[in-house]
Amino acid sequence: MTTTHSPPQAPFPELAPGPAEPLAVGPARLGHAAITYAPAREILTRATGFMDAYDHTLNPYSGCSFGCAYCYAAFFSRSRQTRDDWGRWVAVKENAAAVLSQRKPGALDGKLIYMSSVTDPYQPIERELKLTRRLLEIMADRHKPKLVVQTRSPGVTRDTDLFRRIEDNGGRVQVNMTVTTDDEDVRRAFEPFCPSNAVRMRAIGEVQAAGVEACVTMTPLLWANNPDAFAESLRDTGVQKFIAQPFHFQRGKFVASTRDAALDLMADKTGSDRKTFRDKYMAHYRRVFRALQAALPNLGEGKDGFAPPF
Repeated sequence: MTTTHSPPQAPFPELAPGPAEPLAVGPARLGHAAITYAPAREILTRATGFMDAYDHTLNPYSGCSFGCAYCYAAFFSRSRQTRDDWGRWVAVKENAAAVLSQRKPGALDGKLIYMSSVTDPYQPIERELKLTRRLLEIMADRHKPKLVVQTRSPGVTRDTDLFRRIEDNGGRVQVNMTVTTDDEDVRRAFEPFCPSNAVRMRAIGEVQAAGVEACVTMTPLLWANNPDAFAESLRDTGVQKFIAQPFHFQRGKFVASTRDAALDLMADKTGSDRKTFRDKYMAHYRRVFRALQAALPNLGEGKDGFAPPF
């Protein structure tokens, strides 16, 4: 039987009638993900919770076609269907650039902005729409923000010119790349639609080489087959900043369609079963963290690691 996935029309509260400057017509589907379009009331959201040290979060999209099994953002969805279909739909904030343009020049000077907290600004639809790039152009031309960009996509290398322009104009930029494991079987189980971690490491090395501040975020750090070799490969990127945090265990933090298979694989890797998995995993995490701490120049952990870097 074929399962159909119906995308939401407005799964997040910020997708509501607002100033409209629609994008050129984009695709209704890209790969496995259905794409919908809606105007946003606002594009900058007051940062709270884990990101409360920032002034704003900026999310050009709702939903994310990378569909990571552990992604907490799925549980901001308004319905069981959109939560269980996480990874198979994206809602585009089609007037995001127009809304950001309404900010007076200089209004974001010195503001700490985290892009993005509940989506990936460089997921595959960005290649088609260039919405994130339009937002960066506005910031580069009119503001001097302190911007942290969070992604797991090599597509971020496209915008190094704008990151440098923001900095040349008096702002600051750091690009964070998520890398979770050195094991592609684990990566495919938890991040089925994502680029490989090796591709991500090459990309963040290019960002660093382009003169843009960079950081590797192992959040969560799922598994390392060879902690010492993993640490060496991370160091070889040329990146100077790293953050790690352990995997979350709460059942509510997982997308239903992928959680069980992913956890079974991790239990097998740790030589455990579901009942003993947590203790075995945490012992592994601590061993890997110590190896990373010994090899890497600047390794933070958890919320403290995500404190604004400037």
